[in-house]
Amino acid sequence: MRLVGVWCLIWAAGLGLAAGAVASELLPGPVPADVVSVIDGDTLDVRAHVWLGQTVGIRVRLDGIDTPELRGRCAAERTAAEAARELVRARIGADPVRLMEVRYGKYAGRVLARIVLEDGEDLGAILLAAGLGRPYDGGARAPWCEELAGR
Repeated sequence: MRLVGVWCLIWAAGLGLAAGAVASELLPGPVPADVVSVIDGDTLDVRAHVWLGQTVGIRVRLDGIDTPELRGRCAAERTAAEAARELVRARIGADPVRLMEVRYGKYAGRVLARIVLEDGEDLGAILLAAGLGRPYDGGARAPWCEELAGR
């Protein structure tokens, strides 16, 4: 009985190490992907091509970028959020994208990545240049309404 207990402890420890390793992994990319839908300015649903004939459907959040929320606190934020989503839709069109520096985010079911368009432009840089995104470090998000009121 003791041997079984020791084996279970070793097995559980191994699972813990594996889970920790997975959480800190980084896939440098490029990972080619087709955009299924644009959720908002900083989140896409994609079909990532991970191997010959193999795709994975996953939600991707732009790493290091925050855009206004569609359910924002004020009309200006909601309007800017629609503009960000439309800009992303227009820039991507029907073209594939490449996911770079893919890693797990803080929410299950999605990953963080830089997204590079077919023409080589970085989607985050496009949003920043248009004033529809700002740098984001993963911490508490700053409110948009005050920032947008001055425009």
